[in-house]
Amino acid sequence: MIRQLDIPESHLRALRLLCARLPLDRVNWALTGSVGHRLQGVDVAVHDLDVQTDEAGAWQAARAMSEYVVKPVKERESERIKSIFGVLRVDDVTVELMGRLQKRPGPDAPWGPATDPHDHVVLVNRYGLQIPVLSLAYEAGAYDAMGRHDRAALLRAALDEGHG
Repeated sequence: MIRQLDIPESHLRALRLLCARLPLDRVNWALTGSVGHRLQGVDVAVHDLDVQTDEAGAWQAARAMSEYVVKPVKERESERIKSIFGVLRVDDVTVELMGRLQKRPGPDAPWGPATDPHDHVVLVNRYGLQIPVLSLAYEAGAYDAMGRHDRAALLRAALDEGHG
């Protein structure tokens, strides 16, 4: 049974907008990060909304949410993450779009395959919405792949307790 933890009202408003504008039958997306974890019963602080999608979904989301774009979608690479990345601002909530996301544990390691959210999605029914989130099991592995072992351990502990 998933523990019912709330998210801030501001984040819920942004999430309602995403669900309305990015219908799952047309856009392959899921929440990742703190909000996705919290919606699956992990008691973590909520920051921004992180949306993971495929390449087409990143461009679709940017078009569907065009009036909220503060950083246009474009290729981006850091030491551990490579993706098509853009930033939205819905009221006071930052929404990060990440398409065709690839991870690696460090700068000398090879890039892993691009994540297809559809392969790892769990639908959470809350707030009258069907919210796509990346499964905690997948997320634990993804955090390990990025060298973020503390968060991976937290997610595995939540799975062991029956969350997600």
